[in-house]
Amino acid sequence: MLKIGHLKSGDIISINDEGVTREGTVVSVSQEENQALINNGVQEFWFSPEEMSPILLDEPQLLRLGFSREDQEGGVKYKRDSFRLVTPTKGDFSNVEMWWREDRRHFNFPIHVHELQNLYLDMTKVHLDRP
Repeated sequence: MLKIGHLKSGDIISINDEGVTREGTVVSVSQEENQALINNGVQEFWFSPEEMSPILLDEPQLLRLGFSREDQEGGVKYKRDSFRLVTPTKGDFSNVEMWWREDRRHFNFPIHVHELQNLYLDMTKVHLDRP
């Protein structure tokens, strides 16, 4: 379950569409109705927090977001333009360091795709979309 207040337009999440799990993109959010309008690739429909869930950040998701991979000693660096994200241990996304220019942030817990998108927006002032 996601909190409506944590979502922004363009965020990628998972939805339960009448028993079928799909990825969708947030189109808009209604705080008053406590729902988000989600485009699931077929149509746009309003969903409540109980029908939405986050997508755990992993390498396939980063590559789909346009990051390139660079192996380092024991870890991996992911790059998109001048934005960097490093996992000190290959495949372990529970310890992530990211930076853009002088803004550096470290997370020692797993983050989700929509959280990365919102952090990227906060740091770069540009929304992180799939190319």
